[in-house]
Amino acid sequence: MTDPVREDDLHAYVDGALPEARRLDVEAWLAAHPEDAARVQAWAGQNQALHAAFDGVLNEPLPIDLVRAARRRPVRAPWRAMAAALALAASGLIGYGIGLREDQPLPVPLHFARDAAIAHAVFSPEARHPVEVDAAHAAHLVNWLSKRVGTQLKAPEFGALGFELLGGRLLADESGPVAQFMYQDAGGHRVTLYVRRAVTGNRETAFRHVTENGVEVFYWIDRDFGYALSGQIAHQDMQKLADAAYRQMMGG
Repeated sequence: MTDPVREDDLHAYVDGALPEARRLDVEAWLAAHPEDAARVQAWAGQNQALHAAFDGVLNEPLPIDLVRAARRRPVRAPWRAMAAALALAASGLIGYGIGLREDQPLPVPLHFARDAAIAHAVFSPEARHPVEVDAAHAAHLVNWLSKRVGTQLKAPEFGALGFELLGGRLLADESGPVAQFMYQDAGGHRVTLYVRRAVTGNRETAFRHVTENGVEVFYWIDRDFGYALSGQIAHQDMQKLADAAYRQMMGG
């Protein structure tokens, strides 16, 4: 062995990226250095665990809406494209820019609307586990989410508009616990109501609407809490649902 074995040699060995001669050098080093051999074995186990956990997701086809959006979007600096790809791979979520340039920070209300749209995109397609607690236990669901979020919640009634409560779940973001209620109509279309504590000092109270990649989001902030109704149905139908939610959540 002519060169000492360095840290990068050990990582390259685990990744199978060493030339044959160098691989033999490293194996000889590991035979004489049990502590390094134990580290290499642990790294190899981590690699196997990561592949077992995520290869299935990595091999899934991209959502068609994401592919179409990528084709429409103008080419930007390579480092921005790489950063976007890394963010997508790390989170497993589809980001919704709500019409802002990539180098613009999202205002608080739009950041909230984007989070609601992402949560809708993640959970509304679920066939077997769309909710954590189903509508058969609606009273328990509302009480549980109210305690976790920190305010008395209601699950709006949308029966007159053709949507029934499926249930809900507890989520989390940088502000803390988040409540999500999910509704479905006879055709299988789903809408979700997203409720969380608003950012301290926020004074945005208007009833707002944004659309991104087919997801309609109607949202408002009342004192300390933000509310957003998201869905991929006709705009006028979403507006009726949002109006009904607003009236019921705000007490008329």
